[in-house]
Amino acid sequence: MLIQTLTPAARTPLLALARRIADAGCNLSDARVSTIGTDTSLTLLATGAWDAVAKLETALTKLAREEELRLTHYRTSPREPSGHLLPYLVEVVSSDRPGILVKIVDFFSRHEISVEQLSSMRYQAMQTGAAMFQAQFTIGVPDKLHIAALRDDFLEFCDGLNLDAIMDPVKF
Repeated sequence: MLIQTLTPAARTPLLALARRIADAGCNLSDARVSTIGTDTSLTLLATGAWDAVAKLETALTKLAREEELRLTHYRTSPREPSGHLLPYLVEVVSSDRPGILVKIVDFFSRHEISVEQLSSMRYQAMQTGAAMFQAQFTIGVPDKLHIAALRDDFLEFCDGLNLDAIMDPVKF
């Protein structure tokens, strides 16, 4: 079961949700917590037997009502292994300007590369005060693609946009 919430950071329901998952007899298989601005986003994946999942559904509905949470949950299926996708980590840093993220995602899309995870932010450089952009991607590169050619194309693409970037295999 996939569970998602949005709450003010001071009221994060992580502990309450983890307890409900355990009390229902389910396992917390995957968890993503992210604070953006003054809010916290939780994405949790709970697994268990059909009766435990049904019990969890009831508990979540009750929790959302009692705590006035923005909570969504639904049953999902396990992800099929993608043995033909090679995991790579991409990091990009540049001066901040509109459209950088769109151009990078478009590059991956045109090469049929999946974005598995993405984290990006805007910040001010401590040394100069310049507005900066930073993004970290985990991508799935189809094993049919020539890695050296892809890396060259990507770095050339980044050079054309004046982006500092690296692309390395995930090593775990």
